[in-house]
Amino acid sequence: MPPSILSPRRTNESQPVMLSCFDFTTNMAMPWAEAGYLCYCVDLQHEPGERRVGNIVRVGANMMDWLPPPASIVFAAFFPPCTDIAVSGARWFRDKGLGRLIGALQLFKRSVDLAELIGAPYFIENPVSTVSTYWRKPDQVFDPCDYGDPYTKKTCLWTGGGFQMPQKNRVHPYEGSKMHLLPPSGDRANLRSATPHGFARAVFRENAPFMMTPANDNVHGERVGRRDIKG
Repeated sequence: MPPSILSPRRTNESQPVMLSCFDFTTNMAMPWAEAGYLCYCVDLQHEPGERRVGNIVRVGANMMDWLPPPASIVFAAFFPPCTDIAVSGARWFRDKGLGRLIGALQLFKRSVDLAELIGAPYFIENPVSTVSTYWRKPDQVFDPCDYGDPYTKKTCLWTGGGFQMPQKNRVHPYEGSKMHLLPPSGDRANLRSATPHGFARAVFRENAPFMMTPANDNVHGERVGRRDIKG
């Protein structure tokens, strides 16, 4: 059966919504979708418009123009592009010029504005970047190996709305800094920016306000304490 096109005005009011913005892989949304939340994953690389498969709605849109659906949004994650502000690429800043720097900071600010508008727990993710200079230092820093994925990639989070950072359970990073060693390819940027699955699951367990019933997307969830969610 082909995926159905979903209008934001048709959102089922009984189904809580999770947002994952600048998200092509949908990794961050998967634990939420599997638990029965309706997840909007917004990225310019998705097909234009909105296309729903299961509990994941892929939205092909420019985040500067897109607005969240009129629904009960319980969590939001933002992954604004980092290419033009990450300190790992500092030696190319001068060649890129002010336009690309300003564009990247505008997307980060759009994330901040939307997060504050929504009012739900949220994080905004970036690697070590010049955001710390232009705005403020991150609230949290982690490596994927802190949550079970055996590699390192120092990642910063700016958080708010009552976001709860999961307790770390570090494993040995035997894969090293593998993301920095990826060869040039058309999908290298997407591979480097993919959310680690262990981190995605840990954030869900710590921040999901409802334990939903995966078998029935329309069932009201039972409210539970964040630390009471297992699995």
